[in-house]
Amino acid sequence: MTDTTTRPPIEYFPGGRPGSPFSRAVRVGDVLYVSGQIGSRPDGTKADDLAGQTRQTMDNIAAVLATFGLGMDSIFKCTVMLADMDQWREFNTVYLEYFAPVRLPARSAFGAAKLVGGALTEVECLAYMPG
Repeated sequence: MTDTTTRPPIEYFPGGRPGSPFSRAVRVGDVLYVSGQIGSRPDGTKADDLAGQTRQTMDNIAAVLATFGLGMDSIFKCTVMLADMDQWREFNTVYLEYFAPVRLPARSAFGAAKLVGGALTEVECLAYMPG
């Protein structure tokens, strides 16, 4: 007999644009894997500068987390991709606005020659989502 009160070990949460070949998030155990987000606004446009795209990227991450009842403080790891690593400081200035100084996630970063849709940054995150 299956216990219907127990969540399955893996849950997939589709979303984003129809036909997207990925899930917006996947939960495995107590970890929510949030797919990479770029700085696209709801209408599909992007700011022309890195600061604007970074702010929208982080807002998009916050919106995904909010659908699960989570906030930015649940993030424990981020992977950052930048089209131009020379803009690292500019990225960090905006990024740091989204986290308490005592709760900064672990992080990896790398430069990417081309990001989807001409984006200047993409960020993916892992968040704690207790059962």
